[in-house]
Amino acid sequence: MHRVRVWDGPTRLFHWSLTLTVVGLIVTGNVGGLWMERHLWLGYFVLSLLLFRLLWGFVGGRWSRFASFIYAPGSLWAYLSGRSPLEHRVGHNPLGALSVFALLLVLLLQVFSGLLTDDAIFYSGPWVAWASPEWVDVASNYHDEVGKLLLIGLVALHLLALVYHKLIKREALVAAMVTGDKVLPQALPESLDGSAQWALAAGCYAVAAGLSYALVNWPLV
Repeated sequence: MHRVRVWDGPTRLFHWSLTLTVVGLIVTGNVGGLWMERHLWLGYFVLSLLLFRLLWGFVGGRWSRFASFIYAPGSLWAYLSGRSPLEHRVGHNPLGALSVFALLLVLLLQVFSGLLTDDAIFYSGPWVAWASPEWVDVASNYHDEVGKLLLIGLVALHLLALVYHKLIKREALVAAMVTGDKVLPQALPESLDGSAQWALAAGCYAVAAGLSYALVNWPLV
């Protein structure tokens, strides 16, 4: 058996930061009222995290890169049939990859629709002033109804998948996202995880934060 560094430190920090922030968004969004200001700032933070993950998907650790978990349709069938190679089960497996991309897409839609949402009482998104009332209504309805339910549903599926892997497949996915390591039956390439990676991640997040600020404020410029 071989201990392999799968998840680099920046990926793990991103994962747990996003997890806590999404929980905060769901709570503040449902409580409403004066909590909507906190909901607003959490949404901006999620936007910066998502943009960071998009950048990190090209320059991050070996198993965090999109190239490692973009699969052909046949790979999904092979995984479901129990015939997939070990390389397809180290990081995000073919089924998990679909979940990751779906979650990233739904979160991005939720954030951008939030920028156009107006509840006429406690909250008005920064893009509302320049958008037509029709677009604001569409975005508000999506953000408050469809998008929220999609997000909660994907989070629930993610939790069920973790339980399934822990109890049925005996894979400690949560532990791997804490320590970064997995114990594998053969040696495979590891993700780089050192000071250089942290410096690169800091640069990526600085770019992501700057893009987030520009996206949020560009209608006001």
